[in-house]
Amino acid sequence: MRIYLDTCTLHRPLDDRTQLRIALEADAVLTLLTLCAQGTLTLVVSAVNAFETARNPRPQRALFVQAIMARAAEYIPLTDEIEARAQELERAGVKAIDALHWATAEAAGVDRFCTCDDRFYRKMKAVPGVTLKAVTPLELIQEVVPC
Repeated sequence: MRIYLDTCTLHRPLDDRTQLRIALEADAVLTLLTLCAQGTLTLVVSAVNAFETARNPRPQRALFVQAIMARAAEYIPLTDEIEARAQELERAGVKAIDALHWATAEAAGVDRFCTCDDRFYRKMKAVPGVTLKAVTPLELIQEVVPC
């Protein structure tokens, strides 16, 4: 299964774990990354992840995500087609950076798009005609790790 993790999901393991949901999602993301390293899942990252990471003012967080991206199976650069699709999504009410993630994941043909951003997740579920399956880290881990 090919998965795309948006930047907030890549950062989740470094977030404050005092809230149960964040702690569970952080562990889920670490497990997903382990499954990618083992070859069970295929991690796809993009120029959008790289752009957001480069703008991160916290060096430790940026280095963490850069290390993950360096081990990803596939890197998707920004193309004119991706930018055009992102503009369509923006017109549907999706924030610009989220639209770029979404359009990139669609162009890459991933099986699952994983995000920790509740607002973005709900928007992905609400836009008509979307074939890309949006999941949270907890939904994805339940799908790929047998109980």
